[in-house]
Amino acid sequence: MDSQHKPVYYGTYLHLDRLLDCQEPHSEVHDEMLFIIVHQAFELWFKLILHDLDSVLALMNRDYVDESDVGLAVTRLQRIVEIQRVIIEHFTVLETMTPLDFLEFRDVLVPASGSQSVQFRLIENKLGLLHDRRVRFYSGDYWRNLSDADRARAEASEQGPSLFEVIDRWLGRTPFLNFGDFQFWRSYRGAVEGMLENDRQIILNSPTFNDTDRERQLANLEKTRESFSLVFDPDAHARFVEAGQWRLSFDSTLAALLILLYRDRPILQQPFRLLTTLIEIDELFTAWRHRHAMMVQRMIGAKIGTGGSSGHDYLAKTAQSHSVFTDLFNMSTYLIPRSLLPELPPDVERALRFVHEAGDA
Repeated sequence: MDSQHKPVYYGTYLHLDRLLDCQEPHSEVHDEMLFIIVHQAFELWFKLILHDLDSVLALMNRDYVDESDVGLAVTRLQRIVEIQRVIIEHFTVLETMTPLDFLEFRDVLVPASGSQSVQFRLIENKLGLLHDRRVRFYSGDYWRNLSDADRARAEASEQGPSLFEVIDRWLGRTPFLNFGDFQFWRSYRGAVEGMLENDRQIILNSPTFNDTDRERQLANLEKTRESFSLVFDPDAHARFVEAGQWRLSFDSTLAALLILLYRDRPILQQPFRLLTTLIEIDELFTAWRHRHAMMVQRMIGAKIGTGGSSGHDYLAKTAQSHSVFTDLFNMSTYLIPRSLLPELPPDVERALRFVHEAGDA
C-alpha cells in the first residue's frame, strides 16, 4: 500500500454511521422501515445511473468520437441496463408488505410521492424525454410539486444536450452513407419493392383468404409500403417528424438502418451494440414504470396517490408514452432478410472491416 495513504476503515469509508441513520419512520408501523429503505435504495441506484449517463454524454457529445470511446460508452450504458434489472426486482421485496400493512402508515406520507424524485426526472430529461410528451396528472408542469432547488435542477437538465440529441448527431456523421458510384439506397429500395411485391402475390394467391381478408391484408401491405417513404424520401421523412411520428434526422435514420442491416461488419459492431443497448434501456424503464404501476394498483387499488395523481392510471400511462428511443424500436419496420441485402463493392467491404479514422477515404 502507498505509504502516503492512511489506512481506511470500512465503516468510515462508506460513512455507515450517516447512511444507517437516514431511516426515520414517521409512524410506529413495522413495515415503514421497509418502505423507506427500498426507496432510498432506488435513489442510490438513480445516482449511479446519472453518474454513468453524464459520463456517456461527455464521451459522445463531440464533433469526432473515437472508436474506443464508443466502446466505453457502451460499457457504461450496459451497466445502466444491469442496474435497471436490479431496481425492477426491488418491487419484489417491497411487495412482501401487504396492502393492509401499507394503509397503516400511508397517511403520514402525504403529500410526498415518487413524482417528487428529482433524480428520476433528471434521468428522463438527460435521456431525451421531451417536455411536451410528458403525461400530466394535474394542470401545470411536472415540476410543480418539486422544491425550488429541485425544480431548478430539473429545468436545467432540460437545456441539454440529451443523450437522444447526442446520438442523433453522432449517427448523422456516419461516414458510410455515401458509397461513391455504388447507389446502395437505390439497390436497397429495389430489394424492398421486390419483397413487398412478393408479399402482394402471396396475399393474392393465398387460398386461406376470403375477399374481405384479402382486401384487409392488401390495405395493410399498402400502409407498409407508404411507411418506407420515411427512409426513401427526405420530404416524406420531414412530414413524419412534423407530425410527431419520428424524431431522428433523415441522415441519422439511414445511418441507424445501415448499422442494423450490416451489423456483422467489424466496424459496425460497436455502433450496433450502442443502438441495441439504448433500446434495452428504454425497454427496461418501461418495464420499471409498468411494474411500479402494478405495485401501486396492488397496494391502493383505484385510490388517489399520495402526491395527488390518479395512482395506477397515471403510472400506466407513463409506461406507454415516456419512451425516448422509439425510433430505434421502429427501425425493425425497415429491415429486410439478409438474403435480399444489396451486395457491397469490395472497397466498401474493406472499409467496413477496419477501423475508419477521420479523413480516411
